[in-house]
Amino acid sequence: MAAFSDHGLKQIVWKRIKDTIIADCKKSEVWKILILDPFTTKLLSSCCKMSDLMEERITIVEDLFKSREPVPEMKAIYFMTPTSKCVEAFIADFKSKPKYKSAYVYFTDYCPDDLFNKMKSSCAKHIRVCKEINISFLPQEAQVFTCDDPGAFRRIYSPRSQDKSKTLDTLADQLVTLCATLNEYPGVRYKKDSNMLNAKTLAELVDNKLARHYELDNSGKKKEKTQAQLLIVERGFDPVSPILHELTYQAMAYDLIDIQNDTYRYKSKDGSEKHALLNEDDMLWVKLRHNHIAEVSEQIPKMVKEISASKKQPDGKITISNLAQMMKKMPSFRKQLTEKTIHLQLAEDCMKHFSNNVEKLCKAEQDLAVGSDVDGTKVKDPMRTLLPVLLNPFSKHDKIRAVLLYIFSLSGTTDENLSKFIQHVKIEDEREFILNWKELGVPIITSNPSFFSRKPNRRDRSQDETYNLSRWTPVIKDVMEDAVENKLDSRDWPHQSECPAAWNGSGAVSARQRNKPSTQDDRRSGSRLIIFVIGGITYSEMRCAYEVTQAVKSCEVIVGSSHILTPISLLEDIKALSKGPMETFTIEERSNA
Repeated sequence: MAAFSDHGLKQIVWKRIKDTIIADCKKSEVWKILILDPFTTKLLSSCCKMSDLMEERITIVEDLFKSREPVPEMKAIYFMTPTSKCVEAFIADFKSKPKYKSAYVYFTDYCPDDLFNKMKSSCAKHIRVCKEINISFLPQEAQVFTCDDPGAFRRIYSPRSQDKSKTLDTLADQLVTLCATLNEYPGVRYKKDSNMLNAKTLAELVDNKLARHYELDNSGKKKEKTQAQLLIVERGFDPVSPILHELTYQAMAYDLIDIQNDTYRYKSKDGSEKHALLNEDDMLWVKLRHNHIAEVSEQIPKMVKEISASKKQPDGKITISNLAQMMKKMPSFRKQLTEKTIHLQLAEDCMKHFSNNVEKLCKAEQDLAVGSDVDGTKVKDPMRTLLPVLLNPFSKHDKIRAVLLYIFSLSGTTDENLSKFIQHVKIEDEREFILNWKELGVPIITSNPSFFSRKPNRRDRSQDETYNLSRWTPVIKDVMEDAVENKLDSRDWPHQSECPAAWNGSGAVSARQRNKPSTQDDRRSGSRLIIFVIGGITYSEMRCAYEVTQAVKSCEVIVGSSHILTPISLLEDIKALSKGPMETFTIEERSNA
């Protein structure tokens, strides 16, 4: 299991699990078995290691849905989602011949009465504890969470979906458990959009569910609002950021390299297959992930040279094969070198892609996205910017991305132009890659395209130091900065429920209450800004949460969505929106996929 970082959501979730499940179990000194479903397996893996569980007297971790040997002398802890599939599997363990001495049952969320009664009537005498602990989200990173539900995109945006309401209701439940875990009762706001109502619907659901959840706290009093804001926005509010080629390390790696389940697979110089987990257990990854690839490519060889110098190794050119030799000679430095070797390899892989194709694409993409070139000269004819991309032998997906950026810059294009693009890119049978963006409320076909006619007001970042091929800033960063400075226009961001009158994420509240926070943990006592994006969040948007938190210091920004997306995964999801009839959605499918 993965280790948790020293701060942030993962630590908060692990503490919550320890204070509930583990604390109950410690009352009896015997060793226990822990039984998990697929979702709770991911949840625990995200915030603790097997050794952490061993310390808490949990000796075996088992899969609820796999065949297990009975251990009638041991007590079992069941940590599972409140679904009929999980409850039936639990009942089967005790119905005829009990597999375990007794059961301690913990649900991630509210267990419906019918399931609870079914369990009670079947095996009440075996159940010692039955609790709901309110964690039905995944802590992805220190400041990032997901609802572990990529399928929500299709169920919300497909015109054939019968399950939009049910999906939004489930997401609302998951958001309430996030707020409960953070002990926050936030004011709720949403991005108003005349075409799309999902953000408004979800804001209403979350606000109502929060009110019910906090109706009575443990002392029997109604909980007051806390120093937090929850903003809800739809994916269509910024279609540009998920499509651009990003050149910061994490976003670039997940876009260009096939990284599955955060695992980077590569071949070592001897040809053997290797793999590395890219998570917060790797402190070098945490240090580098938001840096520009130019800085990463410079920093890693320097770090390696520092190690080699400390062992009086010649400072020759740093290559993978040189590192392999050093590792053989210096076993004590193996771990440090392994870490740096992984990132030297990953950065090299990213730079190969950059040199081959991406560098040529980036200038055109940035000019289309920003609306001006490197010198600040306005792009007058975006078609001239796009054409070289279409005429070069780039991949199908790369050409689609460039065409989309052109269309977004004009807030739509004519039918005639679109047909030409589709022929150029050779996607006559896959035009849904482009057309289906309309389901997200993004204009695609218009009779009168006008360059940046509907471009929202953006913050002036002309004085910021940026790389020429990284001039675009995700719109969500403007939203974060406006929110913490109390500058969000209530006409665009209506209040579903008011925040405390004094809330000002810029630190006006916390500055009066205490000295300015200086560390990550101190910031916990300032205010929190939580942003939820319906339809997936990008790695570049995740990066913005850390950047704004670092700049503001008195306000912690947490971002989340149903899932994290990459440009290719989003394009494939968009294309699939018009596929055959939707299957009926059940919570089991989400939890046990």
